Amino acid sequence: MENKTVSRREVLAAATAATLLRPERVLGANDRIRVAMIGVGRRGLLGEALLFAKESNVDLAVVCDTWRQRRETAAERIQKILGTTPELSLSWQDVLARKDIDAVIIATPDHQHCTQLAAAARAGKDAYIEKPMAMNMKELIMAVDTVKKYNRVVQVGTQIRSLPSSVAAKKFVAAGGLGKIIKVEQSRNAWKPYWHGYADPNLKESDVDWKAFLMHVKPRLFDADQYTAWMGYREFSQGAHAGLMVHFIDLLHFITGATAPRRVMAMAGTYRWKDARTCPDSIEVMLEYPEGFLVRYNSTFGNGANNYLKFFGTRGVMDASRWGWKDSFAIGGEGTQDTDRVQPGQAIPPAESVHHMKNYFDCLRSRQTPNASIDAGYAHSVAAIMADISFQKRKEVTYDAAKRAIKA
Repeated sequence: MENKTVSRREVLAAATAATLLRPERVLGANDRIRVAMIGVGRRGLLGEALLFAKESNVDLAVVCDTWRQRRETAAERIQKILGTTPELSLSWQDVLARKDIDAVIIATPDHQHCTQLAAAARAGKDAYIEKPMAMNMKELIMAVDTVKKYNRVVQVGTQIRSLPSSVAAKKFVAAGGLGKIIKVEQSRNAWKPYWHGYADPNLKESDVDWKAFLMHVKPRLFDADQYTAWMGYREFSQGAHAGLMVHFIDLLHFITGATAPRRVMAMAGTYRWKDARTCPDSIEVMLEYPEGFLVRYNSTFGNGANNYLKFFGTRGVMDASRWGWKDSFAIGGEGTQDTDRVQPGQAIPPAESVHHMKNYFDCLRSRQTPNASIDAGYAHSVAAIMADISFQKRKEVTYDAAKRAIKA
């Protein structure tokens, strides 16, 4: 008889299959939901989960991260705020194989998102997945199809759409408040690239699982800068169009009802911060939507002036630059001669809304579609991937929605 060694992957697959054969747990209003945190870095999702865990009857039961100190610090925060002591785990695969975990919050580096999201769905877990959801179309389609196959509740981490100002703006635009939308623009700049603030040259290899961090990326010797400032390396995160533009794109999709762009052109380069990292420090992106308007996004690191986000319509302009729970979007009729133009000096009153994380917790019980659905994540990912391909190939790219394919 052949002596076959059973791999870790085969063990996980068997555990996942066993999970899916069991009847799905139906959560009642008083049932405690057990959630695992996969990734507890500086994106703030643990803090948001802690805000609503008690009122949502959620147990943050497991903390998983490849960085030992991050695991321990997160567990201490949970114990201090909730009075419970979570288990610590190095392996996200072990977390997904557990029968006592209902859902996960995934806040890992971008290159890990689709692999972990699809595995969570196959394991019968609902998921909050940080943005951007994907780095290429192959992994994007795989993850989306897997989530839908296993009928999982997924909230994507584009939380700007859940702000009261965003909900109010969506209603205002849908009612014709700006007339026909013809262009949307965002300029989002800073003195330094955001990844500079994450770098920790003193990190020791003994404190992290470097191989687990790399996942499917080409093996290489440990590099503290790549581990801590991974947002500046294109193998792990593609740059501002993936890290920042997706918030803008998702917001305009939410407000206008648009889905994915029809064609995209992008130019990018490194002009100021010529360090050893590989993401461009400046990018300009132009997108055309089949709904009949143009979109422009740009980021420049080296000068932080000229930040804004505006919607331009035939009746006026909506300034959506300020993102805060108590902020309102300003509107006015500048730039138009429409007889029905918006009167100057106004603001759209905020609408009733539910915090993005609270909405996720609520949907775990109700099984309703969260504010930022898997389809919303697909749409913003398509836009970011198109921009990245255009930047690399230095040419216009188009999207075929019926075939789910980008052509360059």
